[in-house]
Amino acid sequence: AIIDKRRDAPNLAEAVNIIGDIEGRTVVILDDMVDTAGTLTEAAHVLMEHGANNVYACCTHAVLSGPAIDRLINSPIKKLVVTDTIPLKERAKDCGKIEVLSVAPLLGEAIKRIHEETSISTLFV
Repeated sequence: AIIDKRRDAPNLAEAVNIIGDIEGRTVVILDDMVDTAGTLTEAAHVLMEHGANNVYACCTHAVLSGPAIDRLINSPIKKLVVTDTIPLKERAKDCGKIEVLSVAPLLGEAIKRIHEETSISTLFV
């Protein structure tokens, strides 16, 4: 499924439509970055209103500024999986809904392959 959103200003987005059937399903939201978590948590609420059983989320860069942690805590999101490209603040580390995955093994292998002049394309397939 796809969530159609409109962004009127930075840090301000509204989930408008859900395209696809999510009723009775577990939904995973993928995003590149979560800043204030407004868009993410709004999407989670809309998904639950349309019959999703559970909502999980993943992002590459967890900025998590301002009200992000409070929004995440008060949202129906079961787990937010993030990478360690941005160090988490203590409050985010203490949030039971956040799980951090390290990018170190991937970056290390990419550096090694570049040094050895071998392909890195298979790392990203």
